Amino acid sequence: MNKSLKLWALLLTVTIGLAQEKNEVKWSFSGYLETYYSYDFNQPEAPMKLPFMYNYNRHNEFNVNLGLVRVKAEYDNVYASLALQSGTYVEDNYANETTKIINEAFVGLYLDQAQKNTVEFGILPSYIGFESATTGANLTLTRSMLAENSPYFMTGVKYTYKPNNQWQFSGLVTNGWQRINKPDKNISPALGSQIVYKPKENSTFNWSTFIGKELYNGQWGMRYFSNWYWDKQWNSKWRSILGFDAGMQTDVTNNDSKLFWMSPVMMVQYTLTPKWQTAFRAEYYQDNDNVIITTEDSFKTFGISFNIDYLLNDKVKFRTEARHLNSQEKVFVKEASLTNNNFYITTSLTFEF
Repeated sequence: MNKSLKLWALLLTVTIGLAQEKNEVKWSFSGYLETYYSYDFNQPEAPMKLPFMYNYNRHNEFNVNLGLVRVKAEYDNVYASLALQSGTYVEDNYANETTKIINEAFVGLYLDQAQKNTVEFGILPSYIGFESATTGANLTLTRSMLAENSPYFMTGVKYTYKPNNQWQFSGLVTNGWQRINKPDKNISPALGSQIVYKPKENSTFNWSTFIGKELYNGQWGMRYFSNWYWDKQWNSKWRSILGFDAGMQTDVTNNDSKLFWMSPVMMVQYTLTPKWQTAFRAEYYQDNDNVIITTEDSFKTFGISFNIDYLLNDKVKFRTEARHLNSQEKVFVKEASLTNNNFYITTSLTFEF
């Protein structure tokens, strides 16, 4: 067992131990399992069919995208969460980490009785974006290019102030852009912020930011990033999400020149019956200088997808999605050559408890 896992296991044990002394511990257990099959009509030979995607990224094989078990403990004004994971998502998204088994491991503390002020410390779910690693609440089966190429998790400290049911403000100090371990201990921690506004129960506006030094061309330069989205449940049948990412990276190797990338996305979900749902997505991702997405040429790609979901019950969901990506440059591999287009179909069966 590595040092990080030992530390979080100890923190969770101490928290649970304190609670057991007064026999007032509140436990909750949950899990998630997602199996899938994906067929890419470009028929790639590499293990990862698309190097900038981290979910459902195996061609023509049945596999597990993510298996997750989570335990939470609450005692007085303290709570802790530990989640362990496995699957191809973990292999791809945590390739640079020495600690891969941990999905989240954090301790939280309510600073007042009204629970308006909270501090959390550890490996935390990302505060950026509207799509998580578990598909339960996601409108589409696969994740957008925007979500796949922004952090799924952050390691550090998060302070949250929630004055009422409409507003929430958070500030973060982290190890950097989706990092558990810092590769250079001399680099200053990154800063983040999040503002959530819910004018009504069925409408959410979110604005998240990131500022910190990240690697580009082998050198550490400042990265500035903004994520904005609006999630609206119009009625019992229609729901939509509009999102927009924009980032800027300093290129230290080229006189501190500024490099930009951006990505807009639109999703619309329609509920046909209590058992059947559909969703459509249109998106675009532009990264001319390959700051985030590294390909043979500039990445300027438009994508559309359509999925249909069957809800067997409130815990099991069967989903099928067709997705097409079209790039201005030839960045997709097809057999031994490059092409502008990529089309693949994915199915998944998920179970949550």
